[in-house]
Amino acid sequence: MPPVEKEKTRAVGGNQVRSLDLSGHVGFDSLPDQLVTKSVQNGFTFNIMCIGETGLGKSTLMDSLFNTNFESSQSPHNLSVVKLKAHTYELQESNVKLKLTLCDTVGYGDQINKEDSFKAIVDYIDTQFENYLQEELKIKRSLSAYHDTRIHACVYFICPTGHGLKSLDLVCMKKLQSKVNIIPVIAKADTISKTELIKFKQRILAELNSNGVQIYHFPTDDTTVAETNQAMNAHIPFAVVGSTDFVKVGNKMARAREYPWGTVQGEWRSGTVIENENHCDFVKLREMLIRTNMEDLRDTTHTKHYELYRQARLEKMGFSDVGPDNKPVNFQETYETKRSEHLDEMQQKEDQMRQMFVQRVKEKETELKEAEKQLQQRFDKMKREHGEEKRRVEEERRQLEEEIAEFHRRKAAHMAGSGTLTLGKKKK
Repeated sequence: MPPVEKEKTRAVGGNQVRSLDLSGHVGFDSLPDQLVTKSVQNGFTFNIMCIGETGLGKSTLMDSLFNTNFESSQSPHNLSVVKLKAHTYELQESNVKLKLTLCDTVGYGDQINKEDSFKAIVDYIDTQFENYLQEELKIKRSLSAYHDTRIHACVYFICPTGHGLKSLDLVCMKKLQSKVNIIPVIAKADTISKTELIKFKQRILAELNSNGVQIYHFPTDDTTVAETNQAMNAHIPFAVVGSTDFVKVGNKMARAREYPWGTVQGEWRSGTVIENENHCDFVKLREMLIRTNMEDLRDTTHTKHYELYRQARLEKMGFSDVGPDNKPVNFQETYETKRSEHLDEMQQKEDQMRQMFVQRVKEKETELKEAEKQLQQRFDKMKREHGEEKRRVEEERRQLEEEIAEFHRRKAAHMAGSGTLTLGKKKK
């Protein structure tokens, strides 16, 4: 027999809504299982950005978190600008596939002038948001197959000075707080004592609050993890120690850092992973970042940080949900309006360019006419000067010819006088 429905009514927003209690099994309670199966088939994506000065152990911590070796190269300290290097890896644990992208900030904090150290990081995060937005705006889009490179978690490494945050730390986190989930960690926490570490954590939280820096807090709205997350929020910033070396401690192999005076253990291995939490917060960080809140980090990135970027980007492009009369408008109307405005603007620019071209042509014609007039004047002047020079030469030529003729005449007369005198002498 089909299940018998018991009808109830309840008021929602002033309207009566029917509510049915099922007396038998229908089957939509299998929806979570269907979602899990589909998600496992598609696989998951998780992107981590590590921000911190060179040598704080960013790559080592990532190797320790995922219990593998990502084969990262050591970064130099003499880079003139901050460069971001992202590497994607495909990991598989049981039947769950994870496409992990690790982004490292190479050269961060190494420059003498650190004023623009955060700019490359902000530009990189905005570029990933812009790429996703362009994929969303495509006519033929494929978000299920799109490789999402948006940063889901930003692990910010704080230098273990014990004296508080640097100005660069505060400025950078302030710029990133609306773009990414910031998880501050104290790197190489084994270099300071426990008493100093507690005071250092308190000083960091006080400086973050006084400067209005918003960091990521683990969610407490889910009752299944509320108690755990609330307790873990009290440990922020996490004091971590990473290591890729295994040292034999007793009869067990431990991932640890060994010193002349003892061994700092990051985690133990004995069949199942047994973590030692007496020395650092590495286990807490891994538990919160990967095992408990990875999906919340992904969801917060999409629903909060990406939505803020998307909203600002579309508003900058001129799109809005309401019109001038404060009434809702759809995307098509806004697009048509913007298209009409754009065409009008382009037409105005075309008219302005045409007028400018005509004006420039007229100015050029005026310049050419003036140049032609000056050339004509120079030609007339040179022509007059040439005529005068020609007349002067002709006059000098005429005078020279007359002098030559006079010379020949006088020469002839002289020759004739000389001949008569010679004949007279002979007759005598």
